[in-house]
Amino acid sequence: MHIGVIGATGTIGSRVVTEALDRGHHVTAFSRDATQIKEDRKNITWKSIDVLDADAVTAAIPDLDVLISGFQPGNAAKDMADTVARSIADPTAYATAARALLKALESYPRTRLIVIGGAGSLEIEPGITRADSDDLLHEALDSIGLPREYAAAVRGHRDALNVLRTSNRLWTYFSPAEDIAPGERTGRFRIGTDQPVLDADGHSRISAEDAAIALVDEAELPRFVQRRFTVGY
Repeated sequence: MHIGVIGATGTIGSRVVTEALDRGHHVTAFSRDATQIKEDRKNITWKSIDVLDADAVTAAIPDLDVLISGFQPGNAAKDMADTVARSIADPTAYATAARALLKALESYPRTRLIVIGGAGSLEIEPGITRADSDDLLHEALDSIGLPREYAAAVRGHRDALNVLRTSNRLWTYFSPAEDIAPGERTGRFRIGTDQPVLDADGHSRISAEDAAIALVDEAELPRFVQRRFTVGY
């Protein structure tokens, strides 16, 4: 399988690349500036891309079976504060990227799109999401050490999901757990759809390594076409 990964140097994207390569897939890894990448692994090609430019995406993705987008403003793996600041400054970037990706896929209708989004649009109670409530959203942001202004970016992710929901393309939206960070690759997690998966202590958490497993699993065996899914312990 030929898998494209946008945001291939990011926390999740880099692990998706490794997971896909380890399973024997060919990967086209996309970054804003791939000219600086030094790579000695087999079956991987690096390309530069501007995900907000539909024409640029269209030109970059022929022959892909699946395109996984981990787009973030900036590179959170290298400078989280910069990504947070950029996301607050322009929270519409997520929806803009979703529209550009869908536009590009009009030329490749058989290519599947998996967008790595946010957890704020998950229902914590039937019909209730953190993204729809300042109090709930601020509580969650406080608990993970993000500024309350980041609420705009959380809603930006939700808006991107709503853009996808209007499309007839072969899209999937992945909401990671609320607490996601580099950690152990266990291969032991649970899958959900529109509600967060909580552990025995009521926490929504997953390692970036296990999130990568779930994403490549979905690339290999699609279960959530035109749907959202999530994972957690």
